Amino acid sequence: MVLENELSEDLIKIIEARHHDPFEVLGAHASGTDTTVTVFLPDTQKAWLDNDLILKRIEGTDLFQWTGTSSKLSEHYTINRIAGNGDPVRQYDPYNFIPQLSEFDLHLFSEGKHWHAYRIMGAHPHQVNGVDGILFSTWAPSAQRVSIVSNFNQWDGRKHPMRVRGDSGVWELFIPDVSAGEIYKFEIRNHDGSLHSKMDPYGQESELRPATGSIVAASSQHDWQDTEWMAKREKADWLHEPHSVYEVHMGSWRRNEAGEFQTYREMAEQMVPYVKKLGFTHIELLPITEHPLDISWGYQTTGYFSPTSRFGSPDDLRYFIDICHQNGIGIILDWVPGHFPKDAHGLARFDGSALYEHEDPRQGEHQDWGTYIFNYGRSEVTNFLLSSAFYWLEEFHIDGLRVDAVASMLYLDYSREEGEWVPNQHGGRENLEVIEFFKHLNTVLHQEHPGCLITAEESTSYPMVSRPAHMGGLGFSMKWNMGWMHDTLEYMQQDSIHRRYHHDSLTFGLLYAFTENFVLPFSHDEVVHGKKSMVNKMPGDEWQRFANLRLLYTLMFTYPGKKLLFMGNEFAQGTEWNCEKALDWYVTDYPLHKGMQTLVGDLNKLYTSTPALYRHEFDPHGFEWLDCNDREQSILSYIRKNDDEYVISIFNFTPVPREQYRIGVPDLASYNIIMNSDSEYYGGSNVSNNEIITAESIPWSDKPYSIVINLPPLAGIVLQKT
Repeated sequence: MVLENELSEDLIKIIEARHHDPFEVLGAHASGTDTTVTVFLPDTQKAWLDNDLILKRIEGTDLFQWTGTSSKLSEHYTINRIAGNGDPVRQYDPYNFIPQLSEFDLHLFSEGKHWHAYRIMGAHPHQVNGVDGILFSTWAPSAQRVSIVSNFNQWDGRKHPMRVRGDSGVWELFIPDVSAGEIYKFEIRNHDGSLHSKMDPYGQESELRPATGSIVAASSQHDWQDTEWMAKREKADWLHEPHSVYEVHMGSWRRNEAGEFQTYREMAEQMVPYVKKLGFTHIELLPITEHPLDISWGYQTTGYFSPTSRFGSPDDLRYFIDICHQNGIGIILDWVPGHFPKDAHGLARFDGSALYEHEDPRQGEHQDWGTYIFNYGRSEVTNFLLSSAFYWLEEFHIDGLRVDAVASMLYLDYSREEGEWVPNQHGGRENLEVIEFFKHLNTVLHQEHPGCLITAEESTSYPMVSRPAHMGGLGFSMKWNMGWMHDTLEYMQQDSIHRRYHHDSLTFGLLYAFTENFVLPFSHDEVVHGKKSMVNKMPGDEWQRFANLRLLYTLMFTYPGKKLLFMGNEFAQGTEWNCEKALDWYVTDYPLHKGMQTLVGDLNKLYTSTPALYRHEFDPHGFEWLDCNDREQSILSYIRKNDDEYVISIFNFTPVPREQYRIGVPDLASYNIIMNSDSEYYGGSNVSNNEIITAESIPWSDKPYSIVINLPPLAGIVLQKT
């Protein structure tokens, strides 16, 4: 009998599941003219190889060996065994296959330049010399041992330890006879000997929460039908085209009769026709990357390559996106590279060390959110994020990314007091590594996917966010105009009698409106946490609240900048957004709510069909004030232009009709009202000039001609030369 203390150190490490490279021991190894096959088979009565080559148990262990001439072995021999319960099992020996990841792939990954790391990392169906299986790989440089655990090995980390590939920190293992659909995790043994199980950072499918396993994703079977859309997008002149976004939280847009989530396919049937009818050009999805906590809205991501299973399979999501494209609607994904949660099954201290995050909490933790910050100075980490962006654009035909919380990434002292942050190498507060990451990310994404839109949610005055990297900018396509949003909402929440004292809040934004490619957002963040719904932010009685909101939307759709409106805002939902239930669709049966919905649809149609409103949104030549100084009457007026075409917008921010109001115009011509937010169709009082208005040769406001018009109360009107 061979006692355990007589075993070699390597064999003991295999038994104790702490060997860093099991291929040094397991599998077939030649010695002189003989070859020895060593296998580790817990829960086994007896075992043999092909051709009845008996595997002898090393007494007192679950190790089995055969020694003989190599000519008796098949190239990829199989192990036959009788399990402890008497069942016969036949399997290929995973430790009889050479490494599968190329040195070139590993080099690119280590350099942070492997745009398509998602194709090699994680779990993928794979074939070696006609043998089918799954190739698993992960990055865990500080681990003592990494294993695949799953149902196929009874979640026993001793059975499928992985091999480490040199000093790359990458572990891999090809396991034959395993198929897509298997649930799995990585079991990691830290250097202190402790064990923990982790979901796959590169996993492309996940279990439905609260379960936390990854799923081996099958190759996509979706047959894309959006060739025309993709070709058009590649050549699109998006800077000079209309861009109106409907922001959606998929978990609460609608629910089924049981109050449960709709599926991706159900939303394709219901949401797409709705959005198309309202005239939005894009849908922006709050994060659908896998996340453990519903009430995080997806912003505490654990699966950067995994569409959440709450609404169906990855191919179900592809179907939804395909249907959007076939109906002329683009899809933008809210993407969260700024932080990740501390959940034990996720990225946090993945291999027992601060791998994806910083060790120093002054650099590695967001105290406000209770999350970790990525270590952007580590090539493999930025490669992880870069590859995630490529993955969504390529594998799901996503048309763009909205990058969350950019300000929190750019500044080392973000939401920190003195002494709670570490300055950069020059003593400054800018995160130089993040700046380089953004420049690289945006450059290669725009280069490889022409027409894709990468938008920054950035709330500070950091310069040139949406200017090309080669010009010194960060390279984003667009940036949310948070300043305009805050100033405008602050103004609108004032009682109309006090608005004359806040007039500058409306006009200040034009001082910087063309310094970036701005999006005007009324997003989910403005209708939660006690901020009230959009309609209930407005002052006055019910009629005035709705009139104010119609006025605000008319201002937004005629103001320079692309548009974004969160779901429910389009029909003036009365309650704050609640992510745990569907929107209050029943209110669209009420005239004022239905009128708001109709107005938003008409504003979209006006915007997308009027080049003067979209052709020069990022260019000062497309805007001209007519009168920005009438603070006493709280009236604004301006022109939006496209070459020799223009429209005039006039806004009355008081509930008092302004009769016989004179305003300067460029031409001695007739003008027609093409939009009036006070129309009875929208629930308004219908105070307006319905007839054609003719200009007079009376100079006014630096214009050679002028018109006289009756301005409706709390309303915006748009005029076009007939």
